[in-house]
Formats: sequence, structure tokens, C-alpha cells
Amino acid sequence: MAKTDGNIYTVIFATIMVIVVGGVLAGLAQGLKPAIKENERYEKQQNILYAMGVHENGDDTGSVNFIPTETVEGEYKKYIKKSYILQNGELTESDAAFTVDMKKQSKLPKSERKMPLFVGERDGKKFYVIPMYGKGLWDAIWGYISLDEELIVQGAYFDHKGETPGLGANIKERYFMDDFIGEYVMEAGKYAGITVAKGNNDPVNNIKDDNEVDALAGATITGDGVSAMIKSTLKSYIPHIQNMK
Repeated sequence: MAKTDGNIYTVIFATIMVIVVGGVLAGLAQGLKPAIKENERYEKQQNILYAMGVHENGDDTGSVNFIPTETVEGEYKKYIKKSYILQNGELTESDAAFTVDMKKQSKLPKSERKMPLFVGERDGKKFYVIPMYGKGLWDAIWGYISLDEELIVQGAYFDHKGETPGLGANIKERYFMDDFIGEYVMEAGKYAGITVAKGNNDPVNNIKDDNEVDALAGATITGDGVSAMIKSTLKSYIPHIQNMK
């Protein structure tokens, strides 16, 4: 009868189990890949639509409610009319804009980056939806912001990878994102962006021409990251949006 309590048996058994389990997991990952890609597409469509005000939020200010996965593809096609890629100062209409990976693009030299722009229409009004990618306190932050033809913010969506719960992570809370609606990104005819300001004197955000929104308590660095992300990203798009009016 073979001995099963020796070191050699243990090593052989462990090796076989690693191979078997690894093979099963690899097979599952490969089999689930199409579903994962599909869900990522739906999520991206939900985020873009949310930034242009197409969502299922109620009158309360507490919850973020996206267009449901079951209907988001149809809604996306309904509201998003054109897409463009901005690269090295040139704006070109392209369906490939949706597939651009902002994380990968952020690592390239500015002259090589492909920067998507989505143009939507709702209630007879045109929306310019701009993807953004930046750095928070601990890791990446990203989002979408939409402008109208007057360069006034119509909606925003933010998310993060590892910001502190209850502090920096609150950039994805509705009360914070809603503060951006109605804000101007211009000041005296020049681009100014929007600052998440700790010393903001307008905590209820009634003043819309100060280029500021109120900061999140205890999240100064994350707020600075949002400010920098917005300012650096939108700056490249503004001249093109003005020309498209």
C-alpha cells in the first residue's frame, strides 16, 4: 500500500491541486469574459447618461439611480447622437470613442492621448459629455461631466478606486455630484474650471458663477484631485466645444 504521509506525496498532491484549481479558474474566467465585457459596457453607458441627467433619481437627494441595465443600451442610442476623439489638438468623429480606455490614455504623453467626447441631445438641448481620469488620495478617481452650449455644467458623475469610506469616497454621493449642476466653467470669458473649495463661502451652492463647489469634510486631497482632474481635462475640450456651437 502506498504511503501518503510523506513530503513527496504532499508536494505532488499540492501541485496537482494547484494545476486543477488553476485550470478551473482560468476556464471560468474565459467563459465569463463576454458577460464581464457586456456589464462594463452597460456601466459606461449608465455613467455617460447619468452625467447628462438621464437617470431615475427621485426628488430626494440621497440615492443615485441609474437607467436599468435592461434598458440602458436603447436609452444610450436614443440620447447620444455623436462621438468624437480629440488627439493632438484635432477633433475627429469616431465610433471608437466609446472603447477608449482613459486609464491607459492617462499614461501616454499628451500628444498621443485619445480623448473621447460624446454629444447628446435631450429635450431639444445639446450636451457635451466629457470623460475624466485623475488621482485622488490613495488611488485613481474618474468620472464624466456634461456641459451645454453655454459651457454650464448639466450633470456630473464621479467614482474612485480606493478613497476613504465616509470621506473621499463621498465624491460618488449624489449630494456632492449635484452641486456641480449649473456651475460655469468660464470666468470673464476665460476658462477657469471648477474648484472643490474648502473655504467656499457658499455651502448650499446657490452661487453658480464662482467656479467653486463646497469641499467634502475631511477629504481635502481627494477634493483637490477632483479639481485638478476637471481643470486639466476640460481645458483641452473648451475651444472645440465653442467651435461646435
